[in-house]
Amino acid sequence: MGTPDFAVPSLDALVAAGLAPAAVVTVPDKPAGRGMSLQTSAVKDAAARHGLPVLQPESLRDPAFVGALRDLAPDVIAVVAFRILPPEVYGTARLGAFNLHGSLLPAYRGAAPIARALMDGVPETGVTTFLLKPSVDTGDVILRVPTPVGPDETAGDVHDRLAALGADAVVETVRRLAAGTATPEAQDDALASPAPKLSREVARVDWTHPATRVHDHIRALSPFPGAWTTWRGELLKVLRTAVETADGAAGAPGEIVRAEGGPDGALVVACGAGTVRLLEVQREGRKRMPAGAFLAGADLAPGERLH
Repeated sequence: MGTPDFAVPSLDALVAAGLAPAAVVTVPDKPAGRGMSLQTSAVKDAAARHGLPVLQPESLRDPAFVGALRDLAPDVIAVVAFRILPPEVYGTARLGAFNLHGSLLPAYRGAAPIARALMDGVPETGVTTFLLKPSVDTGDVILRVPTPVGPDETAGDVHDRLAALGADAVVETVRRLAAGTATPEAQDDALASPAPKLSREVARVDWTHPATRVHDHIRALSPFPGAWTTWRGELLKVLRTAVETADGAAGAPGEIVRAEGGPDGALVVACGAGTVRLLEVQREGRKRMPAGAFLAGADLAPGERLH
């Protein structure tokens, strides 16, 4: 069961390992785009590529859907980036139903584990498989797979690596459940931390924070939804940065300290402590661009402020 790109490597890996699912469950097709044509999920597209049957329930509590699952009599249900399953759904799995989560549980329980971990500047994250229970992200852990996080990696970078690590973890978890060798361990709730859904306001850049924290915030939201600030009343997304100086006072928070155009252009902004260099930005209605290209058309000068 899954929906977005993050889940596709897991489905591909199961098929490659000779563990092709009896069926794939994903969200219904939805109209999108200017023409409002029906769009299929990444998981449905992958299932079609493998010739697997697909179920797309509007409601996971629909008796017809639950009945269809019971008819399939699944040994294992593997969930990767899908909805919260009710007990009548995950209870149909004879050997167990598990979820793949993008953190080292119990850290970062919730909808945005990758972004929230990077906001905190963690040096390590990973993936966890755990058995489903009514409380979200609290089930007994089967596998944890750690990976280091570089200080300049974005959420997009980490997302792609975790999707690949997660695919291997999903295959191994299915094998252990099928063989009866899984040894689930209870999570320590005292070590839990939340990873709530991202809001528009959360994505706003707060230039009063220290430079390292501003940098971590921006990379945690890149490429989606994108951290944002305002410039001359226009929304400006900031998608990639580097810490220029980690401490010291260079100007008022948000003040442009240096603005040099050209291929190696430098756009340096003061924070509450230290400065960050903006490397990639995106103006409203435009594509993302290097800072030098932005400066070529922006006529920015030191002393101007981002708010």
